[in-house]
Formats: sequence, C-alpha cells, structure tokens
Amino acid sequence: MSEVKILIEGYAREIKGGWRASPSTVLIRDSGLNILVDPGANKDLLLKALSKEGLKIENINLIFVTHYHLDHILNIRLFPGKDILDGNIIYREDKEIEFSGKIPNTNIKVIETPGHAHEHTSLLIETEKGKVAVAGDIFWWIDGEKQKTDKETLLKRKDPFAKDKEALTDSRRKILEIADYIIPGHGKMFKVEK
Repeated sequence: MSEVKILIEGYAREIKGGWRASPSTVLIRDSGLNILVDPGANKDLLLKALSKEGLKIENINLIFVTHYHLDHILNIRLFPGKDILDGNIIYREDKEIEFSGKIPNTNIKVIETPGHAHEHTSLLIETEKGKVAVAGDIFWWIDGEKQKTDKETLLKRKDPFAKDKEALTDSRRKILEIADYIIPGHGKMFKVEK
C-alpha cells in the first residue's frame, strides 16, 4: 500500500490586481520512492513541510505535475537533476521518455483529467484508507469559500480558468466515480459521497 501525506494544503486568495496561490503539495511514498506532487510556488512553506517530515531536497526521487500553471510548478527549480513527470512523459534533463498508465516502477495510476487545462492529469493511489485521488485543479476553492462536496454541486461548480468546461465536467465525474477521497488543488481533502 502507498502512503499519501498532504504537505501543504492548497490556498488561493484574491489580492489587489491578482492572486496569491499555491496548490496542495502532496508526498506519496510508494515502492521505496518519495514522490512529490505539485511542488507549488511557496518555497518557504515547501522547505518547512519537507523538514517537518525529516526530508531534504535530495530525498525526493521525482516530481509529478498535474498541469503547467505556474502556481503548481515554480518550485521545481528547487530540485535540479530530479526527474519531472507529467501525465505521460518523464523529463530527465533534456531527455523526454514516454510512459503510460502508471508512474513507472510504482502502483500509482495516472488518469487523464482535462478541462481546467488541456494537459491536466490526476493520480489515483491505493492506500489503507481507500483510493485517494490527487486531483489538481479539477476541484479547487478560494480561501474562505464554503467547500460543498456533494456530487451535484461539484459537477456544476464554475471554474473561471477552465479551458474546456465540458471536458472538466467529464473529468470530475470520472474522479468522483473511482475515488474514495479527493485532494483538490486548493482546499481541504474531502471524502467522496457515494
């Protein structure tokens, strides 16, 4: 079984002229690997969270990004020489190595979940608690907003940054059908109401 730990709960705050945001940053321990998902944009928070887990930069084996919005990926610069993965490619320096289905050498499923961004993917991890989806921004909330998690509300939820609203709804439906718990891009983890 894999272990999933939320290192940083994602936040999104509107500020004058823009946003202050960094995503849920998740540590997955699987098959002897420490996998960091969406390292975010807040360097200090990330370094403190890793330290609290007894980890240093060099203890992270690879980085997975759900999509390429900068609030999710700016901190990859802290991990020079580490493999960076998206939904189907391992980036190793200037090499691009294709993969599909699972993160190589792990039990972690990679699921295409376009809509918020065209390249968006989510992860599905089998844990002792059940199936946990690290869903990136197919679900996200602004700080202070009530996080309603019934299926109907989640499927109808507006996303002002969505690239394809129909694909986003399909992706949400797919994740809601297969996950027991969902870690959103910004907001608290929630249990899926079956």
